[in-house]
Amino acid sequence: MFAVTVVMLILNWKLALITLTILPILVYATKLFQVAIKATFQEVRNQVANLNGFVQERVTGMKIVQLFNRESIEYENFKEINDKHKKAHVKTIWYYSVFFPIAEILSSIGIGLIVWFGGGQAIQNSGISVGMIMGFIQFAQMLFRPLRQIADKFNQLQMGIVAGERVFKVIDTESSIAKSGIVKADKLKGDISFKEVRFSYIKGEEVLKGISLDVKSGQTIAIVGATGAGKSTIINLINRFYEIDSGTISVDGVSVNEYDLENLRNQVAIVLQDVFLFSDSILNNITLKNENISLKEVEEAAKQIGIHDFIMTLPNGYHYNVKERGAMLSSGQRQLIAFLRAYVSKPSILILDEATSSVDAYAEQMIQFATETITKNRTSIVIAHRLATIKQADKIIVMDKGFIVEEGSHLELLEKENGYYKNLYDKQFSLDKAS
Repeated sequence: MFAVTVVMLILNWKLALITLTILPILVYATKLFQVAIKATFQEVRNQVANLNGFVQERVTGMKIVQLFNRESIEYENFKEINDKHKKAHVKTIWYYSVFFPIAEILSSIGIGLIVWFGGGQAIQNSGISVGMIMGFIQFAQMLFRPLRQIADKFNQLQMGIVAGERVFKVIDTESSIAKSGIVKADKLKGDISFKEVRFSYIKGEEVLKGISLDVKSGQTIAIVGATGAGKSTIINLINRFYEIDSGTISVDGVSVNEYDLENLRNQVAIVLQDVFLFSDSILNNITLKNENISLKEVEEAAKQIGIHDFIMTLPNGYHYNVKERGAMLSSGQRQLIAFLRAYVSKPSILILDEATSSVDAYAEQMIQFATETITKNRTSIVIAHRLATIKQADKIIVMDKGFIVEEGSHLELLEKENGYYKNLYDKQFSLDKAS
């Protein structure tokens, strides 16, 4: 474009200026188009995300959709979301359909001005020949065509930039957990202390209301209470998944804030109620591809907690692919894999979050044996709804509405008249007896 402009100015500066008068208008139109198309591309990407999220959820929850006969309803919802996506995409096509005809019209106007002015000069024998007019027509096309191509390529780039912005927004998200700790411990003893700890997920709505508790090294403590009492919150705070509002949480006498975060989490293993397994082999789901853990170690650990035989009944044994989210295994089997995953990591502190809920009696027996094995001589915190599974705990913490209302051994708590734990146990025992 620069070279063409220079050549035109050398040949005839008047015709060159006539041609260039259209250029600012075309550049301005291109700028407006770029701003408009970027906003439209952002809307398209948002609608694509909504569409993909909707489809992914409905495919994952297909069984629920079928059980509650919601196929037609969800289909209508899909059509509505898809229609929004279509409208956003059509808007981009509309901008293209407006811009490029405008660019063509402006180019034609430029060529028309060359013919009008150049023709008049040629008639008056003012030094402009028909050949020069034809040359300038070609130059005008050579000048305007690259500008349209640049606009088109820029828009393709814009679409990539918009998609990239969504990725970079996630990458650039600042962690809410400060990684300023420098203390590293090769092996934690497992002494845990909470001192007047207050915490809220939403400001002004406290979940933990000044709780204090001590766990000695090697002890197994159980935490019980109604849903929403703050049980799971406690274990999330030990691992520093959240920052507390006030108070102190320390491990081996050192505040968890002072520990190197990676070092701390490497020594705390958690078995959650809802076990997540990757679409991979059982071995890789247990070791999480840690090269320091061999197959032989995994097999030995599986034998110790009593699940080796179960794994060997599966096709390919430890190399059996459990598919997405462990769909090829029952909930009880996934729990057993999670126990083994925690066991082979050799944690200093073990946390079991309602690990025996929603499993059958046979799986519960295996899990109970696994629990007894992996908690032996290790600081363990067990959260459970089934009180029968925590009778052997060294200490039971009873929580209600963010407070610790009782603590003691199973027998000590049962001796309290009208005690929270005793009432809870009696209700559960009577229900189990009735069933």
